[in-house]
Amino acid sequence: MNRRTFVKNSSLTAFSVAALGSIHWNGKTFEGDSVTTTDILGPFYRPGAPMRSNLIPKGSTGELLHVGGTIYDKDGKTPQKDVLVEVWQCDEHEHYDNTSDEYLLRGAVRTDASGSYYFKTIVPVPYKASPNQWRPAHIHFRVSSANHQDLITQIYFKGDDYLQSDPASASSHAKDRILAIGKNSSGEKEVKFDVVMGDAFPLEPGAYKKICGLYQMDNGKAEFYNEDDLLFVKLNGQLMEGMAYKGNNSFEGAIGYLKAVFEFTQSGETKVKIHSGRFTDFTKVTTHEGVKFLKY
Repeated sequence: MNRRTFVKNSSLTAFSVAALGSIHWNGKTFEGDSVTTTDILGPFYRPGAPMRSNLIPKGSTGELLHVGGTIYDKDGKTPQKDVLVEVWQCDEHEHYDNTSDEYLLRGAVRTDASGSYYFKTIVPVPYKASPNQWRPAHIHFRVSSANHQDLITQIYFKGDDYLQSDPASASSHAKDRILAIGKNSSGEKEVKFDVVMGDAFPLEPGAYKKICGLYQMDNGKAEFYNEDDLLFVKLNGQLMEGMAYKGNNSFEGAIGYLKAVFEFTQSGETKVKIHSGRFTDFTKVTTHEGVKFLKY
């Protein structure tokens, strides 16, 4: 069988949007050495969170935390206005709100003219991801900009007991996203997270049309759909990852946790191989194959 590639004779295959990056202050301005690193989407992202900066639910006993920062262009210097910043996290009882209409501890804001964003929330807590695995405390981010590669990432907190046992936070890609919690002038806890966005390398709409839809997999069903310059995948109804195009018909999420490789046959079929790591050990990869049976 012959393959048709999305992009031929293109340098796009050499780019990676998950490069290690950080921001520092040079005495006059902020400078970034590369884009902010990505992290896994996780199974608890819910599209459509309300636009609000106060995420604290009524009656919450969690400890107040102020979260803010600036979104920069890839130069690490130029603030970016009107960028959508979504966040979500667990509550003080280790639970995510996955079903209610209130979207508890979930929200979205847009950056102002100075590129700044701000949320008022609670300090997240570690939670048990499996019988033998804990996730360190973290806050999820999705940062969407028309002129940049959409960013899915997480922040962690220094001193957490589970940082080294969790494969995502223990990765070298996370080291600049493990942040210290300080205090503001009122003595309340705060954390600052500045972001450097990377260049976007989206596919043509026609390419997404070829791959989006429902697939019959050897272990159930998969659904692929496109938002901005990311390809999202649901596995057996559960939204699992937002992936960036990496060239050679392949899309990949953060840290290689999930990868999808597409193939087009002469008979007109669209096939996919999904390579996924275990949530507790990304190095243990399983592969499942499927064929698209419903086109959008």
